[in-house]
Amino acid sequence: MTSSTIFSGVSPIPLAAAAPGGNSPLTLRDMLFFLRMRWLWVLATTFAFLAMAGTYVLTAEPTFVASTQLVIVPQVSGSEAQRAFAEDAFIEGQLEIARSSDVVGGTVRALGLDTDPDFVDQTPSLQDRAKNWLTGISSEPDTESQEAAGTGPREAQPHAEDERIQDRAIATLLNMIGIRRVGSSTIIEISAAASTPQRAVAIADMLARQYIQKNIAMKANASRQYSEWLERFVSEQQRGLAEAASALASFTSNPRDQFKLAELQSATDARRSLYENTLNQLTEARQRITYPVSDATIVSRATLPLSKARPRSTLIIAFAAAVGLGVGLALAMIRHVGDRRIIRPHQIAEASGLPFVTLLATSRKTHLPARFLPAGTGSSSTAAYPVIPGMAELSATVVGLRRKRRVVIGIVAVDPGSGASTIACELAVLSSISGAHTLLIDAAAQKSSLSKSIAPHSSTGLVDVLDNGELIQTAALPLTSTLKFLPLGKVEAVTPAIRLSSRRTQLSFADLKKEFDAIFIDISAFSASPDANAIAPELDGVLVVTSHGRTSIDDTLRVIDTLRNVGAEILGAVINHAPERMHS
Repeated sequence: MTSSTIFSGVSPIPLAAAAPGGNSPLTLRDMLFFLRMRWLWVLATTFAFLAMAGTYVLTAEPTFVASTQLVIVPQVSGSEAQRAFAEDAFIEGQLEIARSSDVVGGTVRALGLDTDPDFVDQTPSLQDRAKNWLTGISSEPDTESQEAAGTGPREAQPHAEDERIQDRAIATLLNMIGIRRVGSSTIIEISAAASTPQRAVAIADMLARQYIQKNIAMKANASRQYSEWLERFVSEQQRGLAEAASALASFTSNPRDQFKLAELQSATDARRSLYENTLNQLTEARQRITYPVSDATIVSRATLPLSKARPRSTLIIAFAAAVGLGVGLALAMIRHVGDRRIIRPHQIAEASGLPFVTLLATSRKTHLPARFLPAGTGSSSTAAYPVIPGMAELSATVVGLRRKRRVVIGIVAVDPGSGASTIACELAVLSSISGAHTLLIDAAAQKSSLSKSIAPHSSTGLVDVLDNGELIQTAALPLTSTLKFLPLGKVEAVTPAIRLSSRRTQLSFADLKKEFDAIFIDISAFSASPDANAIAPELDGVLVVTSHGRTSIDDTLRVIDTLRNVGAEILGAVINHAPERMHS
């Protein structure tokens, strides 16, 4: 037998051809079928993405984030709307000051980050390398060209190298910090990321202190400049007051005009008042220089983070699962659309217009015909023969064809190993059980599995009957009272199928029809032998057998078209070895 596996199946599926010029709508059954057929693709892709995400989560260096909060007291005045606008502008300015290179550089120097390998010896990422390559900027300075061009003395190079290292540490730290305003309040939050919780806390607190020092220094500098201007202004006011007092004293000694006297007295008093006010402002400015006060105050120092902030394991795993599922579905769809193997009956029915296509599923039971059909004896009981689920429905369809005088039916597979010999044997057995006088002929010269299984020791066969028609009585072995088997015999140069096509043999199908109600002929696979092309036109019809998930739809259509071109009638097709989930 071609296969030692019992096949279960479903009833033949008559499928109408698709409507011309349109595609059938996608149904829930189609989607469920797609998932049943391609679930392994989706699962494998999702697992691959999860494996990559898990590897990253396990190998990535954890990052801890600590935050320090400061409250800012804006020194603004005016109406309520003006104060709100001024406060927003003031706080935005303070955020930029906190991000300035002076504050970050002071943190680098205070914590010695310019000597930390995590900040100065980082390997450029792939993105940074690509950006440098696109912009034509090298990550390392061309020291040789600088020396050749004489851009600077050799003793200046160590200092330039120190500046370059410090700049790299500042740039690295800028990428590791975050400064934001908390809502619409006057509180700003300084966050720092580091490989250890202690380092994150130290950086966040130091950034806050450096920002406060920068704020104090800026206010002190502004007060100093204001004080210098006031000193010059006080000097000018002092000279003006002295001149006014001198003019008043001169006029008082010889008053001639009382109105002039009052005017000089008023001018002198104004000069004196302005001088005193300016002197008070100068005193206050000098106090602000000596005792500067910051606009920001720390309200919450950084605390040790209890868990890592990055990588976010749950988010990464969930994202990887979603992406893996999407990519898996996309790959499965591409594979499903581009798969030319036969997996559904309508693939053959719509393309070839066959009247019926039958699915036969693989069963876990094993079956050897010789166990139930002992050659040369009639002792086998038909009741003991196990009726294969699904094969009975296919047999009923063949019986219906017999009513249309389709008596001699050939069974041909597209490729070897599709189970055509098994199907031919089962159809013959079921036909005989129904009471029809049935003849099973083994014409598969390439691989006569039926003859080897049922009649391995027969001395005569089909080859001998072709030369002497009278040998049919002895060559056809009675397996049951209604079933006979004609083995292949010894094949020499020309196969029996080709000899039958010549119509000059001693065996005539017309004579066999007078004796038998049904005749099933096992033919060699189409791709392995030209026998099908030769004998098919002499038969009443042919059943084409394919293998689910293995036989190409293109090869199947080529076989059907070729057999039709030589005059054969294709009765239908059988998809063998279908998985059980096809019938769920």
